[in-house]
Amino acid sequence: MEFKTLRNIENSFKQIRLFTMIFAVLCFAVVSVVVFKSYTFAEAQRQKIYVLDNGKSLMVALSQDMSINRPVEAREHVRRFHELFFTVAPDKNAIESNVKRAFYLADESAFNYYKDLSEKGYYNRIISGNIQQRIEVDSVVANFDSYPYQVKTFAKQYITRSSNLTTRSLITNCSLVNSVRSDNNPQGFTIEKFNVAENKDVETVNR
Repeated sequence: MEFKTLRNIENSFKQIRLFTMIFAVLCFAVVSVVVFKSYTFAEAQRQKIYVLDNGKSLMVALSQDMSINRPVEAREHVRRFHELFFTVAPDKNAIESNVKRAFYLADESAFNYYKDLSEKGYYNRIISGNIQQRIEVDSVVANFDSYPYQVKTFAKQYITRSSNLTTRSLITNCSLVNSVRSDNNPQGFTIEKFNVAENKDVETVNR
């Protein structure tokens, strides 16, 4: 009888240890899940930026990894440079204003090209002939596998005279390097080794 009692006590202890271990494992699992969920929630909150709209309301904006948008910013930088540099009106102040803004996006290679055109009287002919020139960028092809980034731009120039409209094919090459962001250079790139590979008339329509 005494032996049987001892056996029952031993079995009870085994059951208590088993239940205790199961309870400990469950507690550990619950704590792990809570910690993981808390960390996930904290990370999600860190991705949010709260913006005050004119002191009236809070808006939530999601932050992203800057490297994800870098190729998009690079193409926009090159596109903006071409729009400023090759959009020309028959107004000296307008030309100088656009070109000056374009120079913030490039190095001296762009200035040298501008200087060469000026010395050849290109801008004077634009002004005296009352010629309008605008550009449409078709595509910006960039290689982001190596640095500095090599970029080729395909565009069309439309040169409007009183008597005709000339369409000109424009292809340029350049290198892109990272730079400091500023109001004048919001994408934070600088164009280097800028050169024009092709600039020829493809169509002239009389008006």
